[in-house]
Amino acid sequence: MGKKVVLALGGNAILRPKQEPTYENQYKNVKEATDRMIEIKKAGHNIVVTHGNGPQVGNIIAQNEAAKDIIEPLPIFISSAESQGFIGFMIESALKNKLHEEHIDINVITIMTMVEVDREDQAFNHPTKPIGIFFSEEEAKKLEETKGFKMVEDAGRGYRRVVPSPEPKIIHGVDAINQLVDNTIIISSGGGGIPIYKDSNGKIHGVDAVIDKDRSGLKLAEQTHADVFMMLTDVSNVYINWGKENQEKLTYMTVDQAEQYIQENQFPAGSMLPKVEAAIEFAKTGKESIICSLEDAVDALAGKAGTRITL
Repeated sequence: MGKKVVLALGGNAILRPKQEPTYENQYKNVKEATDRMIEIKKAGHNIVVTHGNGPQVGNIIAQNEAAKDIIEPLPIFISSAESQGFIGFMIESALKNKLHEEHIDINVITIMTMVEVDREDQAFNHPTKPIGIFFSEEEAKKLEETKGFKMVEDAGRGYRRVVPSPEPKIIHGVDAINQLVDNTIIISSGGGGIPIYKDSNGKIHGVDAVIDKDRSGLKLAEQTHADVFMMLTDVSNVYINWGKENQEKLTYMTVDQAEQYIQENQFPAGSMLPKVEAAIEFAKTGKESIICSLEDAVDALAGKAGTRITL
């Protein structure tokens, strides 16, 4: 029996490390990914696709900075919206082309998705998420003075702006997703979503922040009542003792086991940890989380590959 699957594709799957950020390179990567998505659909599952945008939104911000003496840079939430649009176009067009080639009569739609956050979230008092290009110390001090940015030194490579990363509260457009999902492949909440908040009068405002894509994907899976929350990575499974002689591949974890591994600091904070944390939260609802490679997605849904996390 087919499952409703929220499929989370990382931004690095769209633009791989050290690749030139050309449209051609990114579309080629997207095409490879969407070919796999069609295999999931052909296996009888309904899918909602979400994606990262780290490399892409970083490049948009860099373009804004490069042209700042000619055109005033746009807010970060607008850069996020731009990245949603062009990544959504690539995924949607590649999916439609493959469906046409396979003579499969299914629609595809990209939803420009706003994700609501709490303006009182403590993350706004403690910006931590680095974005954009690197600056010298002198440039960083000037940006702090003139723009009010918070700048931090980043791994000896220079200074970068850091912005808040608040918790997602509400994914906008979920009702439409739930109405369409049986006959449509839906692309939603790209890059964690366009961060917005509502004021005391209920009016929507964009806010400069970056929502973690795994947390946003979790919220999307919860609100769409998905059966499976699947996070795609560049490795086949979750591992413990990674890089050591006793490295071990995990095919299954209970929530309790996963939480114990977190206590043991088994998962790197910048890569696997947020995925495992999101997987745990979804599994606590009684559903199934999967972390696997794109290539193994169909087999993982059949219980033959990847790492499954359940209660």
